[in-house]
Amino acid sequence: MFSLSFSLFWIIVVILVLLIAIYITIYNSLQKSKVYIDESWSQIDVQLKRRNDLIPNLVETTKGYAKHEKETLENVVQLRNQLNNVPTNDHTQTLKVSNQISDALKTIFALSENYPDLKANQNFLKLQEELTNTENKIAYSRQLYNSSAALYDQKILTFPSNLVAHIHGFKKVDYLQTSEAEKEVPKVKF
Repeated sequence: MFSLSFSLFWIIVVILVLLIAIYITIYNSLQKSKVYIDESWSQIDVQLKRRNDLIPNLVETTKGYAKHEKETLENVVQLRNQLNNVPTNDHTQTLKVSNQISDALKTIFALSENYPDLKANQNFLKLQEELTNTENKIAYSRQLYNSSAALYDQKILTFPSNLVAHIHGFKKVDYLQTSEAEKEVPKVKF
């Protein structure tokens, strides 16, 4: 009788230790996923900063060639300054202004078609290439963010990690969305 209760005691202890280990593993996995989301947002932030650092050089290079396009250039500078003033944790506003900057940069790049001298300017071409590469990195970083968010959201919605997530107040993370303006089909005229 004593050996049976002693064995039952150890079975219960082993089960409890196993449950605690599973709980800790799930909790740590949720925390790691949250860190990946933060890290991927940080990558977006780094690329936005890089783009913002390149914009003044692009504007200065373009100014000399496209003097009557002053409004376009001022718009880019204004948006850049606006992005610098967005609070760090306001991801939605950051992306909104970032999308506006991307659109404004496309307009500046289109200017080069109207100004052959600008199109041939090596500084302009180099800046255009760097900004294009940076835009590609921003797109990749957004993709990484959404992948990290999907993995995290999957964990907090599936059993048994949803129980741990609920206990510790983990909340679903929104994906980065493409603005409606970017989804519109471009108008092409010949």
